[in-house]
Amino acid sequence: MITKLDDLLELVKSKEKKNLVAAYANDSHTIGAVSAAVDKGIVNATLVGDIETIKKICAEEGINPDKFELVQEANDNKAGALAVKLINEGKGDFLMKGLLSTDKYMRAILNKESGLMPGKKNDMLTHMAVMEVPAYHKLLVCSDMAIIPAPDFKQKTAIMNFLIQVSKSLQNPKPKVAVLAATEQVSIGMPACAEAAWLGMQSLRGQIPGAVVDGPLSLDCAIDKESAQTKKLTSEVAGDADCLLFPNIESGNIFYKACTKFAHAELACMVMGARVPCVLTSRGDSAKTKLYSIALAALQCK
Repeated sequence: MITKLDDLLELVKSKEKKNLVAAYANDSHTIGAVSAAVDKGIVNATLVGDIETIKKICAEEGINPDKFELVQEANDNKAGALAVKLINEGKGDFLMKGLLSTDKYMRAILNKESGLMPGKKNDMLTHMAVMEVPAYHKLLVCSDMAIIPAPDFKQKTAIMNFLIQVSKSLQNPKPKVAVLAATEQVSIGMPACAEAAWLGMQSLRGQIPGAVVDGPLSLDCAIDKESAQTKKLTSEVAGDADCLLFPNIESGNIFYKACTKFAHAELACMVMGARVPCVLTSRGDSAKTKLYSIALAALQCK
């Protein structure tokens, strides 16, 4: 099982090289991360953006622009649409966000006529993060922190399946999923608790093969064995969770930012639910975070 993000890079290097398309790659962090991924043999890369700007950044960073295929589009909205078009034409296996804003990036993916959605009735996107938190003994796969404000039970079921898929791609044969709530007690007055209990019961009944799901679990019980033992919880997941399913965007987003800012967690982020994985990081994220995110998305490509 992969326990460090650096191990993720080694794992992806052993797989078939994938083709990345970066939308509006007009910034040094994006170009630097893609360059490192190309150098490591993880991807071939197409950068969509203003070629003059890209070449100027490459010169400043000591990067040879000839390692990329460059496609001209100086407008950020049009660059997002063009990057998606290249994916749809089979010229890329996955998408990456460059300097354009998240709403413009998502708009290109969600476009009903030219986007990347499968076209099924219950299509949905979810934001996935694999986090390396120094205080925890292994990687944590978490969702949703950035897209779905208040997932209903069907959406939580879909998110859970994505969590399991990502965890298994990290060579975890039987992921342990903690469905989080404010308390580990089953409280009928708290929908998050009731839905977590339903998901946990499905796991007990064998309806979720290849994983162990338990809920509701408070965060301390999910990741700290001592807390679970103090509260007399008997659970295979408690204190040893591989995956965290958050009850709403507020809890997920606050956890995500607290881990990165206070605990200096490293992470890899992407969007799942489209026809291809889509790297989604903040414009201010480091080149290292973007490199890890490229590797994670490449690992999810079919």
